[in-house]
Amino acid sequence: MTKEQRLKKRHNAEKRFRFYGLASIFVALLFVIILVHNIFSKGSSAFMKTAINVEVFYDQELLEIQNGATENEILDADFYDVTIESLLKVYPAKDLDQENQLIDLFTTDAEIEIRRAFLENNNLIGKTLNVEITASDDIDQLHKGNYPRDLPEDRRRISDFQLVIYDTLVENKKIIKNFNYYFFKNGDSRDPELAGIGGALVGSFYSIIICLLLAFPVAVLASIYLEEFAPKNKITDFIEININNLAAVPSIVYGLLALQILLATIQLPRSTPLVAGITLALMTLPRIIIPCRASLKAVPPSIREGALAVGASKFQSVFHHVVPLALPGTLSGTIIGLAQALGETAPLILIGMVAFVVDIPSTPIDPSASLPVQVYLWSESAERGFVEKTSATIMMLLSFLIVMNFLAVYLRQKFEKRWN
Repeated sequence: MTKEQRLKKRHNAEKRFRFYGLASIFVALLFVIILVHNIFSKGSSAFMKTAINVEVFYDQELLEIQNGATENEILDADFYDVTIESLLKVYPAKDLDQENQLIDLFTTDAEIEIRRAFLENNNLIGKTLNVEITASDDIDQLHKGNYPRDLPEDRRRISDFQLVIYDTLVENKKIIKNFNYYFFKNGDSRDPELAGIGGALVGSFYSIIICLLLAFPVAVLASIYLEEFAPKNKITDFIEININNLAAVPSIVYGLLALQILLATIQLPRSTPLVAGITLALMTLPRIIIPCRASLKAVPPSIREGALAVGASKFQSVFHHVVPLALPGTLSGTIIGLAQALGETAPLILIGMVAFVVDIPSTPIDPSASLPVQVYLWSESAERGFVEKTSATIMMLLSFLIVMNFLAVYLRQKFEKRWN
């Protein structure tokens, strides 16, 4: 083989390698686009909710309160009869069965929404008010086009009579779409139209804050000691090996550790952000120590030597000169570690955060869920409404992760020093 042939062969091999690389990138991007499109197409509708415009007459005989009633009197008043009377006026029903089908078009919280409308203006006794009452999950999915209405009646949850009512309401423009503030405000619920991620958001926030407060200072101080002060011997070599191994340990192992030590031995409250934060902190520690040590190593020795040459102590040279220069890499590693902790599910399931929690936690020791666990819970639910809620929660989780990763890149680029 001549020199020209060998050169041509190397050039062809290089072209093939570049082609394979570009093809791999294209295939990876294609799968990412398909995944994101599938999630967004299913979850975007969850940010809107279907409501039915109902004329509510606040009858004084039924409510037994007067105009100008106090908030406590309104909360104690029984709005059930007013609610049923208002819902039955939406469409004429011939018998009790049709009345029940008509009432099933609305959410189970219809009475609460009618009460809330009265609370906003308690001067409504003897007056009629148009109230937008949230529709049931089935009607919500039907209005969004996610419900197959062409199936036989015995194979769907919406009856033919309810379809007639729905078509009449659509024709009369009584059905509207509003921003679904329930999705961000409410906790979990058995009714998909009322379920929200409010409790999971607060629980994840508490967990990540506790994780940051525990993991960051311990990891940074450990990194500084190991890199700048600890003698190089077999003990420190053993510690470094274990730190690297702990970074690769499956997260479920930390869940088992928390289950035995935090819950069984110390007996901390179960299903709380406090336990979740401590568990995530244990898992995140090695993931912060490794990039922090790498950032400290990247600072040129001349910085340390210059500080020592002008009379600074070892402590001063490290904390006044080396640590500030290593801070960008440390912060970016910390943010990426927290982002990984935010998406963890297995350890949180083991410590009981998989429990059904309706109330939004007010403190870190209140029972709570988290965003990834909420995805797990809703993905197992049979109702159609939870399908879009699951995808919408994944969208929120992905948004937080993307923002945190962009923040890590921004901090590194903004504060990083380049050494020649």
